[in-house]
Amino acid sequence: MSSDEKLITNYEDVTVYGLDADRETQLIAEQNECTFGWVTKDGSPMAAIMSYFTTEDGTIWMTASGQRKRIPAIRRDPRVVVTITSSGTSMRAGKTVTYKGIATVHDDAETRAWFCPRLAERLMSKYGPERVEEFAKMLDSPRRVFISIAPGTRVGYDGDKMGAATAKAREAGVIFNHD
Repeated sequence: MSSDEKLITNYEDVTVYGLDADRETQLIAEQNECTFGWVTKDGSPMAAIMSYFTTEDGTIWMTASGQRKRIPAIRRDPRVVVTITSSGTSMRAGKTVTYKGIATVHDDAETRAWFCPRLAERLMSKYGPERVEEFAKMLDSPRRVFISIAPGTRVGYDGDKMGAATAKAREAGVIFNHD
């Protein structure tokens, strides 16, 4: 440990355990679902677990049927949040990235044409090309819309870093006592 590294004595400030860019890239690539949050008509927060993918420019994409309550809510107030966790990935639990963003609802044929096959490939490729094709066709329903999120403020967390800092403090004999 370098002389300028402080041993931790509590978990008051976990911002020092940020998720590095390479780990964020890995997390986004490995995980295929996120928690998507929006604001309801009465101003209350609401969220759902949704499948997603990102495009090369960092835009987050997902889909829902147009009659879902989140669609008029997003059209009314496009401020949303997306949280992606490492649970269920090779990274193990404890890593997360959250983005505040602005959502846009798309219902055009051009978006439909590329979106359905892309999401189907992301979610079903491990089951073979027939399942990919089947899933893409099932997505292509009459009321289906597509949501793009331009991410803004980002908050990342890497629990492995906190675990390592805790182990160093424990090895150094730091007592976690706040009396």
